[in-house]
Amino acid sequence: MRGWIAWIVLFLSISLSAWASPPLLWNQPAKQDNCPINEDAVWVNYDGGKACIRYFAGGNLRSAANVLVVLPGDRDAFMHRDPVAIPNNTREAQDLRAQKLAEKAQLPVIILARPGTYGSSGDHANRRQRAEFLAIDAALTQLRQRYQIEKFVLSGQSGGATAAAAVMTLGRQDVSCAILTSGAYGLLERAERLRVARGERSQPNRDITGRLNPYDPLDHIANIPPDPKRHILVIGNLQDRVTPFDLQVKFATALRNHGHTVSLIEWPAASPKFHNLKSNALLKNLFQCGFESG
Repeated sequence: MRGWIAWIVLFLSISLSAWASPPLLWNQPAKQDNCPINEDAVWVNYDGGKACIRYFAGGNLRSAANVLVVLPGDRDAFMHRDPVAIPNNTREAQDLRAQKLAEKAQLPVIILARPGTYGSSGDHANRRQRAEFLAIDAALTQLRQRYQIEKFVLSGQSGGATAAAAVMTLGRQDVSCAILTSGAYGLLERAERLRVARGERSQPNRDITGRLNPYDPLDHIANIPPDPKRHILVIGNLQDRVTPFDLQVKFATALRNHGHTVSLIEWPAASPKFHNLKSNALLKNLFQCGFESG
């Protein structure tokens, strides 16, 4: 009997693996022929480039009044791994994550893969360059057209918060709310502080990635369209050792000085870096955008 059970388990595991999609590729060149635009991707052209941007959806996007967009944080620790060894690196895993979040948020959800990650073309080492944000912005425009979406609630953690903030500075007028947790702003100053903490040599003109000319949302706040109905939440921890909280305060203050409605919120975070916020800060603060999460 046990032998039969073992054979059944083996058969089911083989069958399930056969049906599962292959792992998503990272840091790939932009090739339109390899972009699954009929499934979960958009092909975009932007000023100076082109990209295939993957996305993973939960809930009904069609004609939605508001869709929660999640921009994941930096994933540099995964860049040089075999795609098979990257956690949750399949379409199914990301779709499931989006679906669970949609159920909890009680809003349709799009998890948008930043360039170079989770199947999106590009080089993740070039994050926080203007091209990354232009590609994300163009993808949001295409998704809005594809599904006839009215407004976006932009959210992100860490580098994802920086990306969400940067997209707003590109002039989007379809952002009803933004929830930015542990975002990086004042990018060159931040990079120098981190180098000092790590005992590394000074490179005052380079981001922590080593790239010149990062696109810093703090420098482009004047380009965010005014909207008295939009609420921007800047959430972080006072002891954050990755994205200094005082630079988050500086960003929130600059937003206020430009007439935007802003809430600056201190939130518990996990030691020792106090960067990853506890208790799902996104869902717990979604009500401040006018939505009640489950």
